[in-house]
Amino acid sequence: MTSTPRHVPVAVVGGGQAGLSVSYHLKQRGIEHLVFEKNTAAHTWSTQRWDTFCLVTPNWQCDLPGHPYDGPEPDGFMRKDEIVAYLKAFVAKVNPPIREGVSVTRVERREDGIFSVQTSEGDYTADEIVVASGGYHTPIIPRMAEKLPGPVTQIHSNQYRNAAQLPEGEVLVVGSGQSGAQIAEDLHLAGRKVHLAVGDAPRCARFYRGRDVVTWLADMGYYEMTVDNHPLRDGVRDNTNHYVTGRDGGRDIDLRRFATEGMKLYGLMEDYRDGSLRFRDDLKRSLDGADRTYNGINAAIDKYIAEKGIEAPEQEHYAPVWEPGEPVTSLALDGSGITSVVWCIGFSPDFRWLDASVFNGSGSPKHRRGVTNEEGIYFIGLPWLNTWGSGRFGAVGRDAEHVVQAIQQRLGTERFALKFAV
Repeated sequence: MTSTPRHVPVAVVGGGQAGLSVSYHLKQRGIEHLVFEKNTAAHTWSTQRWDTFCLVTPNWQCDLPGHPYDGPEPDGFMRKDEIVAYLKAFVAKVNPPIREGVSVTRVERREDGIFSVQTSEGDYTADEIVVASGGYHTPIIPRMAEKLPGPVTQIHSNQYRNAAQLPEGEVLVVGSGQSGAQIAEDLHLAGRKVHLAVGDAPRCARFYRGRDVVTWLADMGYYEMTVDNHPLRDGVRDNTNHYVTGRDGGRDIDLRRFATEGMKLYGLMEDYRDGSLRFRDDLKRSLDGADRTYNGINAAIDKYIAEKGIEAPEQEHYAPVWEPGEPVTSLALDGSGITSVVWCIGFSPDFRWLDASVFNGSGSPKHRRGVTNEEGIYFIGLPWLNTWGSGRFGAVGRDAEHVVQAIQQRLGTERFALKFAV
């Protein structure tokens, strides 16, 4: 005899900071819901970050709903264990109705308009679906990785913990976004010989003219700029984040300086064939582009200081400390000393479990601040969902409130009593 699926007004898929923020606001409004999390709440911060990981934004920007940062270092950068503690305290504060260890395998709308929610523990139904699983699902490792010799150890950035986990020898880091640049620095500081295949990620200063650059940009209103008001509009969602670090109190990451200290820099890695790693001849262009962005941000700060008549110490713009020599577009792996590769080229989203017409041609959701054109389906926690901070601790709570307001309007909260029996 088939049992009747349990019905919940709102099913939240994903128990990270985004899903927890949605749960917070749903509870505030007395709307019954369940959060489904295939692992444990906010687990990625403890299971998919390296040992020296820390925030790249100041702690004062951490402002989850009802849970602002209140520690002793508002201008500091929480380290991995501190981030985990901050999130554990948030979970305890929200006390969400969460089903941990439960995967959502398929969601589709029935003929009666109700959503069928298939999970690893059985079937549910729901009126509303909030996708809070983020966009970083499948680690990207290119097909060329299959060609590398078996003795070469290969891991993705989400598997990297520290230099000691890799075999003796030199390390090739592929990608220079936030993860790649910071992992390359971590290996470099640990005394490992690092080869870095540089991409087109921009960079920014940590401090400029006496203050953290993030603080200047906040005063300038950058973090309140919405996608609709950004010059790139929706295209900003495809931008790579600037590389910088909060490590040891915060500092710039300067790949040119690393090169003066022995790190080997190459252009974009394109292939491995005939026993050689192949790189694009674009290292100088990539480094120059990153520096152009760096100095452009500082120039915008200069302009703001002048317009507002702010007293701030003068500071010179960045001048390159190293220039690439003859381009290296081919490196024989045998004899290079490279024994391991860390792939730091990001993740791809995987929303195959959601059967709905809410995706564009590249598989990304179409929405306006998380609200899709298909009634009852919402997204939360994606980069630039509405502002720069949408995928971070700073603004995800405000986006969650917006989504919950839309849910409340659709459902009518008078229909539902608050029930949190799980």
